[in-house]
Amino acid sequence: MKKIPFKSPLGILLFVILPLVIILAVSGIRLDLTKEKRYTLSDNTIKVLESVKKPLTVEVYLEGDFPASFKQLQSETKFMLEEFRKINPKIDFKFIDPIKTKMSQDTLMAMGMQPSVLPDVKDGKVSQIVLFPYAVLKYNKGGVSIPLVVQQANINADEQLTKSIENLEYNLVSNIKNIATDKRKKIGVLVNQDELSPGEFQGFMHLALENYDAGPVIPKNQVELTAADVPLLKQMSALVIAKPRKAFTDGEKVILDQYIMNGGKTLWMIDAVNAEMDTLTRSKKVMPFPVDINMTDFFFNYGIRINPALVKDVKKFALLRLVTGEVSGNPQYTSLPWPYFPLGIAEKNDPITKNINPVKFEFPTSIDTLGRKNIKTKVLFESSERTLLKQVPNYVDLKEISSVDSLGQMEKPSTPKIFAVALEGKFTSAYASRIERKSYPGFKGQSPENKMIVIADGDVGRNKVIKGEPLPLGVDLLTNEQFGNEQFLRNALDYLLDDSNLMELRNRNIEERLLDRQRITEEKTNWQWFNLLLPLVIIGLLGGLFFWLRKRKFN
Repeated sequence: MKKIPFKSPLGILLFVILPLVIILAVSGIRLDLTKEKRYTLSDNTIKVLESVKKPLTVEVYLEGDFPASFKQLQSETKFMLEEFRKINPKIDFKFIDPIKTKMSQDTLMAMGMQPSVLPDVKDGKVSQIVLFPYAVLKYNKGGVSIPLVVQQANINADEQLTKSIENLEYNLVSNIKNIATDKRKKIGVLVNQDELSPGEFQGFMHLALENYDAGPVIPKNQVELTAADVPLLKQMSALVIAKPRKAFTDGEKVILDQYIMNGGKTLWMIDAVNAEMDTLTRSKKVMPFPVDINMTDFFFNYGIRINPALVKDVKKFALLRLVTGEVSGNPQYTSLPWPYFPLGIAEKNDPITKNINPVKFEFPTSIDTLGRKNIKTKVLFESSERTLLKQVPNYVDLKEISSVDSLGQMEKPSTPKIFAVALEGKFTSAYASRIERKSYPGFKGQSPENKMIVIADGDVGRNKVIKGEPLPLGVDLLTNEQFGNEQFLRNALDYLLDDSNLMELRNRNIEERLLDRQRITEEKTNWQWFNLLLPLVIIGLLGGLFFWLRKRKFN
């Protein structure tokens, strides 16, 4: 038999390509040829997976008969978990069909899962498919349920599932990191400056306690922060200051400055103007006035200034539900535009704000960014190009609903105004060249790499309280809307305390490569014939090649 030359096309096929395919198939090695590297785990993900020391099981409730779009989510989830298991064999997974295993909906909902109900049309009959697209992580006698589908309003089902696949790696690995971490980070909530009440802040505390240990920071002397409170502050990885209404003393500012200089992260929710919707609803008119908490120079040091003027957005706003009439003694409600409640809509590809519902701000003011050396400023939310500024003190009247885009007294058109910013870098102390530095033992003039978020609205983290019962953060019962305040603040905490840099995974984009439906219609017949004849042509060519090789062998 004549030898097949190694460099011939047949030789390359037999001696190079075929063995390579067999080796890859047996070894399980996969090549990611996608442009966005959607099948390649990040280095930070790998580090987190390698840090898991005990057996961890992932139970995925995505098994059974459901639409093709969820089949894709199932396939992507399975692939992701297979990759996790390759990195660390202690991580295992299984897919469960809750219908086949006869798990009741009450049991699943008690585990923190909410059902997804989809229409199913077969033979002209419409029925419903109930799904529980969740994964349950079980580790060291503990467990947590995590949704696999992104909850975002005003997007279609296909876009929602695409965003869910984009968020899949972050969703899984961040929860694995949280459940497998032996020591949780601590978050302190400052309680001394007439901040939000416990009932109004319960929604925030609930989300903070999901992944962190959170509790109040109360000055020991019950008056102001002093050096006696420094040991407690040093235990806190982050400090939350929510709607302070009492001015900070100069001594407290030094304590907070040095907390930041020693690496402490801070989340500020600041009202520069006192305006309450409850008062306005009762009296129909209210006079907002500036609130001075003695922090202007403090924030100026970090390159930001919070302005005492109300921002009205006449393009992106929430609705206010009011009684507008009465029929037979029954009040008639109408949802009307209220420009003093602007919406924060993510327009930039930032991991803190991506893939969340619009964030509702209530009577916010604005933030000016001034720029500082070694500090990077990121704008998280800002108003639209149709923005008005109302100087205070000035009246706010419910009658303004009837003419939201008209100019009132002491109002003027403005450029878009910033509602929230994130600061990163090495912060310089405001007291580095001042005599106050001598009052603090071990004073530091510059921080290590640090982060801070400042929001020009103290109510962004406040949940509503109905009849003494707190509602979930971001829920508006009157308009039946779910705003993104909870997810925004959860992402803000994760960003501040993300030592593994996992938040960048939220920026992953998967390009939707959709088929050209018009071309499909025009070329449908041609492609059908092509698919029918191509296998026959390949079989004919292989048969001809086999016949030719056999003829050469025996001639």
